[in-house]
Amino acid sequence: METIKEYQKDDLTIVWNAKKCIHAGVCVKMLPKVYEPKTKPWIKPENASKQELKSQIANCPSGALSYSGS
Repeated sequence: METIKEYQKDDLTIVWNAKKCIHAGVCVKMLPKVYEPKTKPWIKPENASKQELKSQIANCPSGALSYSGS
């Protein structure tokens, strides 16, 4: 089972590591239009600015979310 998924927003790549995720819900609370756990794909980066995404990812308590690019 794949536990690392990548999502793209322009030159920003969002990386989600399922094994690290503690399901605290911080991502969903901060950006509910981006993180929708009941849909597939559950991360829709097109629904926020790159700065909003980076700010939210910095608040992920488990480090399950990260990004590369600018």
